[in-house]
Amino acid sequence: MAKLYFNYSTMNAGKSTVLLQASHNYRERGMDTYLMTAAIDGRAGAGRIASRIGIGCEADTFRTDDDVFAMIRARLERGAVACVFVDEAQFLSEAQVWQLARVVDDLHVPVLAYGLRVDFRGKLFPGSATLLALADEMREVRTICACGRKATMVIRQDAEGRPITEGAQVQIGGNETYVSLCRRHWREAVGDMAPGTATGT
Repeated sequence: MAKLYFNYSTMNAGKSTVLLQASHNYRERGMDTYLMTAAIDGRAGAGRIASRIGIGCEADTFRTDDDVFAMIRARLERGAVACVFVDEAQFLSEAQVWQLARVVDDLHVPVLAYGLRVDFRGKLFPGSATLLALADEMREVRTICACGRKATMVIRQDAEGRPITEGAQVQIGGNETYVSLCRRHWREAVGDMAPGTATGT
């Protein structure tokens, strides 16, 4: 039975690596997959999903006004796919997440979406919020804060490494821009700790 999966995490947790490995596992067994990624994020090159450890694969791109149901149905007309993989799923619109749900329900193809849960302000991305509401199954891809605790938040920093607390929700960047932290150290970084509170470790 096909399902909609949401695999979420903070920055630099290895989401793309997990996606590419899962797609490879299907293809190794003779089953084709369909890969999609957000057009807005071209860090790995246009139409390419790549991980920090050096592996990558070509993918079709979507913009927020694209009909991803129509894109996937058109791909299925060229041949069967065992699974659809969507990288950078936080950039999906609410309507597009509903379109992915229709792919699962009406076309009977599993969809695995990978993306960030929250932005640098601790707010849900629209795509992630809708995936949290609609996904049949959710899985956390874990990474750690510098203190060793599980990282659940991310800060955006300027060129000098100072935390930024205001600005547009979407700003493409990597390790030079974003740092994953546990909630306590995120609060410390953005100035949300009570006066005199010791941070501990």
